[in-house]
Amino acid sequence: MTNIESTVSIDRPLNEVFDFLADLNNHQQLMPENIYNWSSTKDEARFTIQNMAKLALKMSSITKDKEIIVKPSEAAPFELELKWTLNDLGDGKTEAIYTISADLNMMMKMIVSGPLQKLVDHEAAQLKAVLSK
Repeated sequence: MTNIESTVSIDRPLNEVFDFLADLNNHQQLMPENIYNWSSTKDEARFTIQNMAKLALKMSSITKDKEIIVKPSEAAPFELELKWTLNDLGDGKTEAIYTISADLNMMMKMIVSGPLQKLVDHEAAQLKAVLSK
């Protein structure tokens, strides 16, 4: 598995960050511009990545105020897991670590590692921006 990760510190209490991430409806605010045809519920999301693929995701595992794991609910181009891990930094601050784990062969790794790193960095930065308003 290839792990691609980004970490941000957010000036919000842990429970607020967790509650935001635990609702997939909120994740549309974190997506880059090349995501379209978004539809979601609290536990599922569907969207298209421009020039790449359609994805259907669902909540797989939730550990209150600690971790949220999202996995494909339909066939994806490769095995995939999206995970948010949260840590309380005290003083109303939270560390959010966003990790995409993907089962990539060498060719796919060369092609998608860059775009996946940009996606992870973008979503983590957007989480901080959205929750800092």
